[in-house]
Amino acid sequence: MAGSKVKQDMPPPGGYAPFDYKRNLPKRGLSGYSMFGIGIGIMVFGYWKLFKWNRERRRLQIEEMEARIAMMPLLQAEHDRRTLRILRENLEEEAIIMKDVPGWKVGESVFHTDRWSTPMTEELFNLRPREEHLNKIYGFMSYM
Repeated sequence: MAGSKVKQDMPPPGGYAPFDYKRNLPKRGLSGYSMFGIGIGIMVFGYWKLFKWNRERRRLQIEEMEARIAMMPLLQAEHDRRTLRILRENLEEEAIIMKDVPGWKVGESVFHTDRWSTPMTEELFNLRPREEHLNKIYGFMSYM
């Protein structure tokens, strides 16, 4: 082994050239503080729009409620007229049905009072088709 001599690799004269070993990443996007500030700004703007819309919606609700209050006497009068018309038709129908019964008084109240009592839905629509009664009870509700 003494006969073979290994030549060791050495650096070139003057040394190797310096190389850049530090991280050199490009700056990407906004900083954390700026993103936080933009987020807070967007939230403040959103809450401002929300409060503004709630104020407008409340004003519209008050306007709608005032319109309903103004229309309530008219709607109540229409309802009363409809009820009286149905009662009159029921009395006519009762007179036709019970004409052969002796001692029957058409329109005699079952209550022992002279005070007006609003008739129940079943009392109003007893002599009418079932569809009309169901329409009165359920109105515009529809099931798919």
